[in-house]
Amino acid sequence: MLIKEKFAWKDFIGRIMVIAIPVALQNLLTTTGSMVDTMMIAALGENSVAAVGLCAQYATLIFSCYWGFVGGGMLFFSQYWGAGDEKGICRTYGTTLTFMMIVAAVVTTLAAFKPDFIMRVYTDKPAIQEIGIEYLKVVFPAYPFQIFSMAMSAMLRTTDRVKIPLVGSIVSVFSNILLNWLLIGGNLGFPALGVRGAAIATASAAVINSLTIIVICAVRKYPFLFRFREHFDWNGDSVKEYLKKSFPIICNELFIGIGFMVINMVLGRQPEEAIAALAVFRTLEGLVIAFFSGFSNAASILVGNCVGSGEIRTAYERAKRLVFLCGSVIAIVCIGIFVFHSPILRIMHLSGESFRICTQMIGVYSVAAVIRMCNWTQNDTYRSAGDTKYGTILEIAFQYGMVLPCIILAGQVLHLPTVLVFAAAYIDEPIRLVLMQIHMYSGKWIRPVTPEGRQALPGFMDEKRKK
Repeated sequence: MLIKEKFAWKDFIGRIMVIAIPVALQNLLTTTGSMVDTMMIAALGENSVAAVGLCAQYATLIFSCYWGFVGGGMLFFSQYWGAGDEKGICRTYGTTLTFMMIVAAVVTTLAAFKPDFIMRVYTDKPAIQEIGIEYLKVVFPAYPFQIFSMAMSAMLRTTDRVKIPLVGSIVSVFSNILLNWLLIGGNLGFPALGVRGAAIATASAAVINSLTIIVICAVRKYPFLFRFREHFDWNGDSVKEYLKKSFPIICNELFIGIGFMVINMVLGRQPEEAIAALAVFRTLEGLVIAFFSGFSNAASILVGNCVGSGEIRTAYERAKRLVFLCGSVIAIVCIGIFVFHSPILRIMHLSGESFRICTQMIGVYSVAAVIRMCNWTQNDTYRSAGDTKYGTILEIAFQYGMVLPCIILAGQVLHLPTVLVFAAAYIDEPIRLVLMQIHMYSGKWIRPVTPEGRQALPGFMDEKRKK
């Protein structure tokens, strides 16, 4: 029978904090920078806030396009790191970076040459479109640097260098805030460029982030980032295995990204006050995602390392507990945001109808986010352990079979109040939570890519069946 051992909670929490805190701080800094951006842009009017917020949704779509490659890369990084396979890490980084930069070329070209098309997709309000086009024409150089820094950060985090991306973010965020202050309103003799100034600040900060990470890695002689020859030491089998594992994640992120785009298209056709409220809400949502990202990375690394090294039972026990720890932390964060939402929204220059709509959105999200982040954490855990299909199939099926029809029906057919249209985006989360938990306890998501993990798996599954 499967022997019950006392779980080492102290060691477990300690390992989580080592990974989760720097990642959460990095994302929290980025979100804080976005909040400051919004506060400064708010002085230009609600249409400016709405336009830049919709441009941020294009950035979210870009994230969806390349995150599938990051997810696939982290699967291999974490398991190879657990098995001590340095060449495998370098080879996977080169493969991951190549595919990500292809994405960067496509999305950057689209933003540079077709910004009017992008804005027409997201809203039918001409005044907002005009401001967004101006922003995209300036900000587009940021995208390849943001994607490059994400590739480096993924490898650094999964090889126990979580502080380097954090330092890069600190320098980047403070640079962004300073440049916003100088260029949006025109301070210390600089021209007042408005939205164009915000775009220049964002692009400059992206370059600074990448350069900071590269310099620190060079000074500390990080072993993997500069092994250029090993980065491209590919063969047909290695690329095939990478794409086989990454393809479901790529499909998941791409289809979910398109789904979110449709959701934002529907919300972008609500009244102007609702669009401005949504832009501010997305900034506050970043606070929740900042803390979630810490647990997401902890799940990927702690579980993936154990699977890769053959410690299958430890991976299983850690995974079960990570999801509940994530839910608890996110609940605390959501309660804090809801309690203090009023002064925050006032600082963001929301008032009247936009204030009321944003308050309602925060109320809905305070409940829905706990369930959503638990689902996301479990999916990231499955991916790091080698199962890239189960969560993908569930999320895509529910997104297109339930969520999008409800959103379109509520917003475009029935013309329901904005808060009900917004709430429809989370209608599937409780059902998926139940299904994800059943899969978690089955243990079928453990699918190693290393020899050590594959050798240990049959014994664990035999013990589990005898339980």
